[in-house]
Amino acid sequence: MNKNDQNNGIAIAGLSGSCPVPITNYKKITLAHGSGGKLTHQLIQKMLLPEFNNPILEPLHDGAVFTVNGVRMAFSTDSYVVNPIFFPGGDIGELAVNGTVNDISMCGAKPLYLSAGFIIEEGFLMEDLWRIVQSMQKAAKNAGVLLVTGDTKVVDRGKGDKIYINTSGLGIVKEGVNIHPSRVKAGDKIIVSGSIAVHGIAIMSVREELEFESEIVSDTASLNDLVDTILNVSKDIHMLRDPTRGGITSTLTEIAESTNFGIYVEETKIPIKEDVKGACEILGLDPLYVANEGKLIAVVPPEICDVILNAMRAHSLGRESAVIGEVVTDHPGMVMMKTAVGGTRVVDMLSGEQLPRIC
Repeated sequence: MNKNDQNNGIAIAGLSGSCPVPITNYKKITLAHGSGGKLTHQLIQKMLLPEFNNPILEPLHDGAVFTVNGVRMAFSTDSYVVNPIFFPGGDIGELAVNGTVNDISMCGAKPLYLSAGFIIEEGFLMEDLWRIVQSMQKAAKNAGVLLVTGDTKVVDRGKGDKIYINTSGLGIVKEGVNIHPSRVKAGDKIIVSGSIAVHGIAIMSVREELEFESEIVSDTASLNDLVDTILNVSKDIHMLRDPTRGGITSTLTEIAESTNFGIYVEETKIPIKEDVKGACEILGLDPLYVANEGKLIAVVPPEICDVILNAMRAHSLGRESAVIGEVVTDHPGMVMMKTAVGGTRVVDMLSGEQLPRIC
């Protein structure tokens, strides 16, 4: 961080000169503010949440859950700036559809409708746009959702980076489902639906022109059918999250902080493919902080853990599901991990920007 970008905790004058910016150590936005880690969390907590806070926003879940005329609905929005826009296993269009479908699904809702906003740089190849549009259509069809509204803007050449996509989604929360941080209890088991860090390493392998014996392919996928499978076994699921930016440790830390419980995980139980682990070593990355786009974390009561785990493993998107830890009363708001060598260490949110433009 540049010394001149620090603010040393003194409020900065707002645009009008009368309303100061909240106290922060940064005068300017950095890439780390979009990492999904500590700085993203601080930006939300210090600047956005105080201005927009309301009972629907306050849980800070993957989507907002609210009731309209007796119908519980879920709504979410996300923007995609991934670079490169085409990568092994997918592209920015497929990612945009899957990501918003997954955010709605993590609320325990059935995704129904999407919007799409395109910000396109002048000079972008029409054939690439067509490829992205077709990819989005295929992903929407596979997820069983309809894209029903949208917008297109074009910016001057050199004022963007090919294409950015925003997607918003709307769904109906299943009857009897209540996924909320307040339902998490000590003793709950934590399940991850498969091998982690695949998407982030698929992106980085292209950027860094790395070659492996077998190609690492992004895990981007719509998880609504997997969530359906889980909820058909039991609606008593306490939390669902998809560990995208910041990886599984940032997501687990968010859960710990929002519930005021501790979380204990075992490193040896976290599924990581050997080629992904090797790529992380080459790149100097910690796979626990690398983004995923087709995995979920489920926090479930211990008495239904085995039946949920078996159902997940029977699904094509959950064959490598594993119980990696549990919720505890010790060290509230913190994640502790038993390491592969038998020690214990604190696992915190990502503090900087490990992988920019990953989703």
